Amino acid sequence: MQEKSPHIKVAVDAIVFGYSKSEGVSVLLIKRKYPPFKNSWAIPGGFVLENESLEEAVQRELLEETGITVQYLEQLYSFGEPKRDPRQRIISIAYFALVKSSLFQQLKASTDAEEAQWFSINKLPALAFDHKQILQVAIERIRAKIRYQPIGFELLDKKFPFSDLEKLYTALLDRAIDRRNFTKKILSLGLLEDTGELATSAGAGRPSKIYQFNKKRYQHLLKEGMHFEI
Repeated sequence: MQEKSPHIKVAVDAIVFGYSKSEGVSVLLIKRKYPPFKNSWAIPGGFVLENESLEEAVQRELLEETGITVQYLEQLYSFGEPKRDPRQRIISIAYFALVKSSLFQQLKASTDAEEAQWFSINKLPALAFDHKQILQVAIERIRAKIRYQPIGFELLDKKFPFSDLEKLYTALLDRAIDRRNFTKKILSLGLLEDTGELATSAGAGRPSKIYQFNKKRYQHLLKEGMHFEI
């Protein structure tokens, strides 16, 4: 007996992580307007249309459900467990991005989304479908990524004290780091330029040096990669 051809739909999900010096790492979620999982929080996403690419679909869904556009989303993984969606067999291609959250505060939910909101990754609500698993895979990818690619150029101010870069890596890893080792490693990579400026300090301690990224070196390491034990 010949089996019926499976009726499978393809969807995309957009995991957008935000970073701010005061709030740490957050993720953008939407509240679902319709069943299944009505009124539950979920990762923005939806079905791929007939005549669009996966990249076009994920950008469209993100814009429709949150009102924002992210310049670049990197493909994360495919999720295709047979019963991951109660409606039918749906395979989702997940994408992720890491952005400066202060630039994406004007959220506007529409279509399938009732609301859009940033949540700290340490204070997440219950999530619909298998989105808790998807989010965990994305978090692990970010934490692995910072060991072979520099991260920070788009997330920090143009000029910053070294402590801001340390805070960024501590937040992304969600653990303390060896400050002395971290400083030595970062400076040895040639990523930073000393601006000759000093941070104004309210305390009695010595003012901190102000750095900026060496753009040429940063782009080189993005392309060629690096080995960074933290």
